[in-house]
This record gives sequence, C-alpha cells and structure tokens, in this order.
Amino acid sequence: MATYSTFRRRGSAAAANSLDIARDAFTWLVTGPHPVSLDGRLFRGLPDRRVALDEVRDRLLARRCPQTTRDAVWAHLVLRSRTEGATWTVAAVGVALPALTSVAATLSGRFVGDPADIYAEVLRGFLAALPSIDLRRPRIMLRLRWAAYRSGYAALAEALAVPTPVAPGFRSTPPHAPWGHPDLVLARAVADGVLTQTEAALIGATRLEHMPVADWAAQHQTGEWAVYKARKRAELRLADYLRDRIAEADSTDPLAVQVATAVALARPADTAPGRAAPSPSVSAEHAGSGRKSPDRVSKTDAKSGVQGCGTHPRSVRSSEVPPCA
Repeated sequence: MATYSTFRRRGSAAAANSLDIARDAFTWLVTGPHPVSLDGRLFRGLPDRRVALDEVRDRLLARRCPQTTRDAVWAHLVLRSRTEGATWTVAAVGVALPALTSVAATLSGRFVGDPADIYAEVLRGFLAALPSIDLRRPRIMLRLRWAAYRSGYAALAEALAVPTPVAPGFRSTPPHAPWGHPDLVLARAVADGVLTQTEAALIGATRLEHMPVADWAAQHQTGEWAVYKARKRAELRLADYLRDRIAEADSTDPLAVQVATAVALARPADTAPGRAAPSPSVSAEHAGSGRKSPDRVSKTDAKSGVQGCGTHPRSVRSSEVPPCA
C-alpha cells in the first residue's frame, strides 16, 4: 500500500517544513519487511493480523470506520507514546498527518509569509497534547486536532500582529483596523464584549473551518437547534458591531470596504445602513395594541424555520421576504 509521503510535491523549491520531516520519518517506520504495526485482533473492525501503521491510518480515515474503533486505536497509540516515546510518538504523528496537514494548510492559506513557523506550531501543539489528553472521553483525535489548531492559530495571530516594514529605511506602517482577517475580527469582538469566547469559537469553527453544527453541538454536549439559534444571535450582534466600526474607518481603506460589503450581505436589503431593524416585540406591540399576542413560535411549529426567521409574523408584509441568515 502506498504511503502518504508518495503524494508529496516533487521538484518544489520550497524547503521542507516540520510536517514534511515527520512524514519522511513515518515512512521509514512503515517501509521494509518488518514495518511498525498493530495487532488487528485487539481492535474491532481491523483485520485479524498485524496491520502496518500506514494501513491503520487509511482504515481510520474511512467513513465506515466506527468511532469506537478510532478511539480504541488512538488510545493505544497515545499510551504507547507516553510509555515508550520515540518510535511510537513518530507513529502517532504519522497516523495524524492527514489532519495536521489540513490544519496547517488552512491556517497558512491566509498568511502570505513563510508558513514554516505555523507548520511547526501545529506539530508542537499536537505533541504537547499527547501527554495530557483525556483518553476516557470520546473523539480523541478530534481533540488532538483542536490542540494543534489552537497552537498554530496563536502563531498566525502573532505573525499578523507584527507591523509591516516598508522601504525606504524599513520603517513600520501603522496597522490596519482589526478586520480583514476573520480570526482577528472575532478576537476584537470578544475583547470589546460583543461576543463571548464560546460564541467566537462557534462562529470560527462552523463558519471559517466549515465544521458541521451537529459535530460542534455534540462536542459541547448541546442541542443542535440551540446552537443554530445561539450562532444567529451572535452573528447579528457582530454585524451591528462591524457596521458601527466601519463608520469610524477611512472609506478609502480597501479592508474597510471589504468588511462593509460583507456586513451589507448580513442584513436585509430593505434595511438602510445606520438604521436598526425594528424589534419584533416592539413592532408587534404597536401593530396590535390591546389585541391578544400570538402564541410563541415553536421550532416544531408549521411556520417555524426559514419561513419566519428573524421576524414576527405580524411585522412581515406579504411583499416582504423575511431576513433569514
């Protein structure tokens, strides 16, 4: 079976990064007549034989692989890394390489500088989590992946915070307003009290990293419907916050123009800039004072969901489209 290093770009002028070096070391472990392997009979879903680690990795990546099998294999790899180190630490990194490469590529894709430091921090975050990760909880690899992501993200944020030197004399230009990079937008919103850290993490994971809401809800032991509603409320607050910040920015700043365009798409087309949409509860009170208020809308009601998203039924005229996210 071909190893993962087979798919590396050949003839590239770029220097090898930390994950490339780890991939080459892992290739040596699984090459030859006696590759590092696991006893498949110890794990439900694996063949009843010795299974080389590169084959183990491919089987864990298969959609049909049960989560219990993934957790059992990862618990075994982490325990052997803790007790034996060396070979089994490289083995754990090699099995995790598809996830680590994806994380590093996502983070460095928004960075125009040398991504070597970001790749190194992703790997460091993964290795730092191996001795302390809780093996009794499910989804071990997912939690290791998030440890690697947080470490790489910290390196990215630090690199982006450095002023850009300009010629002549390599003086530093004043930094742009803290938007344009979506992670910095969320960090500033948390610092200003617009979002909580949990709401920022929710938006970052489900919008920027394309993590399914169902997976995020399961990871945080929260109902999926509650997560959708929490994200919508947080994004509406974030849109209002960005609109206020744009009013203070230089209109010639291309980053400000980019954010202004994004915020305009986050609100209904018939809501004028600078004028907040009327509160549903206030609209209902003025529209029908003295009349009995309608029942609460349930998520299982026939008119719930996208048909009435973001508005009160009495505040929507037949010619208007409800402002759904």
